[in-house]
Amino acid sequence: MADPLTEPALPVATVAAPRLPRVSAATDAAAMRRVAQEFEAVFLAQMLKPMFADAEAEAPFGGGPAEEIWRSVQLDEIGKSIARSGGIGLASAVERELLRLQAETEDAGR
Repeated sequence: MADPLTEPALPVATVAAPRLPRVSAATDAAAMRRVAQEFEAVFLAQMLKPMFADAEAEAPFGGGPAEEIWRSVQLDEIGKSIARSGGIGLASAVERELLRLQAETEDAGR
């Protein structure tokens, strides 16, 4: 009997990942840049939340659950704006890493 901890239940050839269609390198780079910038925007929004946690809005226009929702949307937009205008360099680092990992994957597949 096969040892389930050391031997796979199915041969590796039967569970291999299907080949995905390739797109141009320019499309890949543009898509990765967009994803990296979106990641930086989300990261920045999360970093900004504690800065606004204790900020109280004054009556008659502030307070309540609607303000909490609005503040979340506002911070998301501030994060997007910062990322679009150059950000803190996180998008560039993420993009470089994604491109490096893609190149390694392509080299391993050859």
